[in-house]
Amino acid sequence: MLLLALPVLLLACESRHGDQALGILEWDRIELVATAAEPVVSIDVLEGQRLSKGDRLLQLDPAKALAELKRLVAVRQQSEARLAELIRGPREEEIAEARARLEGSKSRLWEAEVSLERTRVLAQQKLTSKSGLDVATTSYKSARAGLNADREVLRKLVTGTTREQLEQAESVLDQSRAAVDRQQLIVADLSVHASRDGVLDSLPYKVGERPPIGAVLAVILAGPAPYARVYISEPHRLAVNVGDKLVIHIDGLSSPLTGTVRRVSSDPVFTPYFALSERDRGRLAYVAEVILPDGEGADLPAGIPVQVDLPGAE
Repeated sequence: MLLLALPVLLLACESRHGDQALGILEWDRIELVATAAEPVVSIDVLEGQRLSKGDRLLQLDPAKALAELKRLVAVRQQSEARLAELIRGPREEEIAEARARLEGSKSRLWEAEVSLERTRVLAQQKLTSKSGLDVATTSYKSARAGLNADREVLRKLVTGTTREQLEQAESVLDQSRAAVDRQQLIVADLSVHASRDGVLDSLPYKVGERPPIGAVLAVILAGPAPYARVYISEPHRLAVNVGDKLVIHIDGLSSPLTGTVRRVSSDPVFTPYFALSERDRGRLAYVAEVILPDGEGADLPAGIPVQVDLPGAE
């Protein structure tokens, strides 16, 4: 009789196993990485501690970033002062000074012109050398160029600031402000804060160590509770949809929990060895995530085996 009953029990176990999706408990794993290669100067939390969003976890040395921020702020202030100067336009004192320089240039040109004429007469009478005439000619040309330059300076001051000058100054100021904003973000990123509520799982670095850029500084297991990551065999795929309520059996808990399907992958994967019986190995499966109800399983660790009853299970 025992031998006759054994096949029946095996068939019942296989039927039961085929109506379940197997997997493990997991948490949403959040990795916070280093944005700069600076040493750790302080750690404010302990591994295993429950966190709230915004809690500071650790601080990287901000000395270099703050020095660069100070320099960029000075550049921004210089750009602001230059724009304000252009908007205000030239002062009356500057215009008066330019007029005075222009009058001086006119006097120098007149003197150079008189000297050149006198030197030419002397040269014609063979009373001076050719080099003397060349010097007088050069002085005259230099005085005339100086007059033209001073006249142009005065014209610009009287005309005032052009629209193109203002646009260029505004563009330089915008660049300076953007550089300051970017550097402020860099300084802020050196203070590592929790991005979500959860439990601190790992702090790989200690005070004094210098993690490279991109290194994981902290790992947070986020969310109020873990979720069941299970593999649904292809025959059951159409019966499982996002929002469905499924019964979850967790090893170590005497009573099952009812979870909600939050995701089902659209692409099939090869079923892991533990998810199907020997008869079913080689079939395709779809990864699904079933979240536990609020307030349930908050103390459960990751990696615990689970079984989820699929529609049609008894």
